[in-house]
Amino acid sequence: MIHTLIQWLLNTIGAMGYPGILLLMAMESSIIPVPSEFVMPPAGYLVYQGKMNMAIVILCGTVGSLIGAYANYFTSHYLGRPLILKYGKYVLIPPDKFERVERFFLKHGEISTFIGRLLPVIRHLISIPAGVAGMNHVRFTLYTVLGAGIWCTILTLIGYAIGENQQLIMQYSHKALLWVVLFSTVLVVIYIWRLRKRDSNV
Repeated sequence: MIHTLIQWLLNTIGAMGYPGILLLMAMESSIIPVPSEFVMPPAGYLVYQGKMNMAIVILCGTVGSLIGAYANYFTSHYLGRPLILKYGKYVLIPPDKFERVERFFLKHGEISTFIGRLLPVIRHLISIPAGVAGMNHVRFTLYTVLGAGIWCTILTLIGYAIGENQQLIMQYSHKALLWVVLFSTVLVVIYIWRLRKRDSNV
């Protein structure tokens, strides 16, 4: 089943080219469940075969992620918090989960956006409180692109190095995710330390 899916993605990306990567990653970054682990590694394999360019693949994946993030941003910004709380459960955003993300975001917007783009599940949700809060577009774009760019690069390199062996791709993707979580944890610790140091100096 997985092999068939990967082969279909390889054929789809090969046929659609770079716009296909952009479209699939825009879907992945919004609320449509298209795992990035099933998009960027096959594209990386096509880079290995000489059919695509590494830099353009990563750029398309990152821009696609930004487009999907902005879809959530503008939806939440213009439809508003009450509508999300009422109907969010139908698109995998129950009220309790949204309120937890929102509370954290209101205090720590920039680092939340950056780290959120690196972590599964959260990357689909983080743009929603950003839109509700009306986060500055320059900052939202910057931190979204940084986080999404790092993750797209990691997955593309995995596909380039491993090929179409989905079992190995998932194995190394999970290992990469562990390193990303570790990196995020260290970053959060440094962030909290700086906040406490700043508060103690006030």
